[in-house]
Amino acid sequence: MTDLVMALRFFSRLPTGGLPHALPNLDRIARALPLASLLIGIVPAGVLMACTAAGFPPLFSAIAAVACSAMVTGAMSEDAMADAADGLFGGNSVERRLDILKDSRHGTYGVLAIVLVVGFKVATLSALTAHDGVTAAMAWLAAGVLARSGGLYIAMALPPARANGASATAGRLSGNAFTVGLVLALVIAGGLAVVFAGLLGAVVGVVLASGIAFGWTRLCDRLVGGQTGDLIGALQALLEIALLATFMRIIAG
Repeated sequence: MTDLVMALRFFSRLPTGGLPHALPNLDRIARALPLASLLIGIVPAGVLMACTAAGFPPLFSAIAAVACSAMVTGAMSEDAMADAADGLFGGNSVERRLDILKDSRHGTYGVLAIVLVVGFKVATLSALTAHDGVTAAMAWLAAGVLARSGGLYIAMALPPARANGASATAGRLSGNAFTVGLVLALVIAGGLAVVFAGLLGAVVGVVLASGIAFGWTRLCDRLVGGQTGDLIGALQALLEIALLATFMRIIAG
């Protein structure tokens, strides 16, 4: 329970009661994250289904659900994607890229990244909702569970790029903790995805997500020599979009 609370506090703005705040620990968070992701995703998925059931158009339903998700999560992955875009592509040296990553202000790359991330989410969810609201909600839950746990791959594969960042404070993620969390995420997400996308769809989604995680990790290693909290969150956003796009193509395409 304490690990679940830690994961919820790290990845969302959901109320978690009066338990004392413990220093974040990625090993503990990784094991509980699949269950935390389900709790984080239930409310936005519920909004998506409720809007669809109420007769609202798919586009309106998707926008309302994405807005709800941003409130539940504090728009963490969107903000991380913006910082990552500014930092990785706005600097010409490792030191400059890390300085930009640490800056809370968003430049052109960052603003464009937010627009694209939100746009892709809305577009895929709208297409899935036009097919079936319940299917869209299940697909989103599956994508969210796998994306959050898969996004931690970079925290296991690379050392912190800064000695005093949020990622460094949470500690280096061990291979054992990452594997336990990822297997649980695969069981949950796979169980959901097989229902609406079939076994082939679930496998294609996992393979695509694996390739993106590996490629993003190599890019971050080359450009900044490690990982930060923003780069972890950005990978989560990329994986969620890739999985939603895969499900969209299989279900609604």
